[in-house]
Amino acid sequence: MKDKIKAMIKANFAADSLALGVHWIYDTDQIKTSHGEVTQLLPPSSGSYHPTKNRGDFTHYGDQTLVLLESVAASGGFNLNNFFMRWQHLFESYGGYHDMATKTTLKNIQKGKGPETCGSLSEDISAASRIAPLFLFHADDPETLLEAARAQTEMTHRGSTAVEAAQFFARLGLACIDGEAPISAAVKIAEKHFEYSPIHMWVQEGITAKDQNPVDAIGRFGQACSTSEVFPGIIQLISKYEDNLSETLVQAIMAGGENAARARIAAMILAAYQGLDNKTQQLFQELQKKKMINGLLEAGPPPIL
Repeated sequence: MKDKIKAMIKANFAADSLALGVHWIYDTDQIKTSHGEVTQLLPPSSGSYHPTKNRGDFTHYGDQTLVLLESVAASGGFNLNNFFMRWQHLFESYGGYHDMATKTTLKNIQKGKGPETCGSLSEDISAASRIAPLFLFHADDPETLLEAARAQTEMTHRGSTAVEAAQFFARLGLACIDGEAPISAAVKIAEKHFEYSPIHMWVQEGITAKDQNPVDAIGRFGQACSTSEVFPGIIQLISKYEDNLSETLVQAIMAGGENAARARIAAMILAAYQGLDNKTQQLFQELQKKKMINGLLEAGPPPIL
């Protein structure tokens, strides 16, 4: 279990950095013309939303995920107040991109709101893409994991579909760690726990599009950041490339738009199922903060004082 959890976290960070060079480019022909297939880490493109970043760095999603990993490692598990404190510290002098959910959350904090109420009403899926570090201490306690996934998401994104997505992928990650194939597990989870949620429909839509070209399918679902657009594309990719982690990452990114969150979640799930493949491991080794991440992954519970 521990090896799969480490693989989930490493794949999540590798996917984020692989997307960095072409994040939020919606014109898929432009990505292909300018970069070919994105199979290697790239510096941000000209005009990027991430001009302060370099090759092997993270988007603002990856940076927030690293803060969550630091928090769980220091606390011996998820602690909302600790994550809240560290997240605020990240943005005190952050030179990376501030998305609308982040700006709104920071404004709410300035008004005196705490971690349970400061989150924006955003329905974007990006907060759900942060959850991989939670498995490090809570994979053996599903209820605690689900509560942590909810709380860390709501701290910045209180939209109902954003929160449900985090809990869905937490459940799916657990099933894959236990050896269940991702798509059969996704169907079971959607039917049992999300029967009256749009997630049930999005799972079916993604599976139905399994044989389509991902660029075409994701273009139809939508390339933007909302959970309603990103979610079925993730399922489509996992359906199509269930046994090929590195190809999933490439195709997630080549589909453009919100390719970082899309690739991060798909990477986490497939790595939970089969671990890292050689290509994804190589990408992780090229990250600027690989040593820091490796050190945090070896962290145990803090000593009892």
